[in-house]
Amino acid sequence: MKEEKIEKEFQENQEDTELNTENTEVEEQEPAQEETDTEETEEAPAEKTPLEAAQEEIAQLKEQMLYKAAEFDNYRKRTIKEKAELLLNGAEKTVVAILPVIDDMERAIAEGKKTEDPVVIREGMELIFQKFQKVLEGLGVKKIETEKQDFNVDVHEAIAMVPGMGDENKGKVIDCVLTGYTLNDKVIRHAKVAVGQ
Repeated sequence: MKEEKIEKEFQENQEDTELNTENTEVEEQEPAQEETDTEETEEAPAEKTPLEAAQEEIAQLKEQMLYKAAEFDNYRKRTIKEKAELLLNGAEKTVVAILPVIDDMERAIAEGKKTEDPVVIREGMELIFQKFQKVLEGLGVKKIETEKQDFNVDVHEAIAMVPGMGDENKGKVIDCVLTGYTLNDKVIRHAKVAVGQ
């Protein structure tokens, strides 16, 4: 495209040269017009040669390229910095949400030293467990349901096959050995289950 532009300007310059030669012949015939023609040529700005125009365009493109390169470098540095901050401080929300549960555990341990009643200790632990589950749910962590569910390889991991459970329990989860969890609908730990055979 640049070559076509240069050729076009070159042809226009040749046409201008031919016109100037014709004008010179006319000027010889008409001396009165000579003065006005010289005034017009003095006032008209000198046209750039195709080489000068191409060099100017190259200089502009180089300048644009330098701006874009600097802009991209700044973007890359900013992205690296943001990623580093996420790695360092990404768990902050989770830790802040869990701190009240830790406070409750500390209180339960202190109160547990004062009493020997196992019922009170169990109730305290259940309350803390329920609070902790609510905190996890607020962070997007959910328990994978296994009770009377069909075995699903996406969320369950079979660790045992239980024979003789009847046709109605074939391929169903009989027992959950280890609870599984999802985080924002992504499995972060499969539920380890026993499956009817």
